[in-house]
Amino acid sequence: MPNFTEIDESFTCEYCGYKVEKLNYSCRNHCPRCLHSKHVDKNPGDREETCHGDLEPIGIEIDSKKGYVIVFKCKKCGMIRKNKAAKDDNMDLIIKLSSRPLKY
Repeated sequence: MPNFTEIDESFTCEYCGYKVEKLNYSCRNHCPRCLHSKHVDKNPGDREETCHGDLEPIGIEIDSKKGYVIVFKCKKCGMIRKNKAAKDDNMDLIIKLSSRPLKY
């Protein structure tokens, strides 16, 4: 099982420019406004990935324990990543993503 390093920090979204604040109850890893992320981790929170590509949200999975899980695909290397949606994520985008068939 991959190690998890807890990092909850503010950042500016490189996709839309939004100033993203800390989550304060878990680890923030994507922009709540546009849902994009940055490919920086090999294992959650380790910041050891050198790709640094844009992780584009491509779909939603629904997990009985985690709720909405955003599926990302790196535009640079093609890697698929998943992360639980945050309470303040853009629900309109989550609904829009959930209506599309998920294509890996």
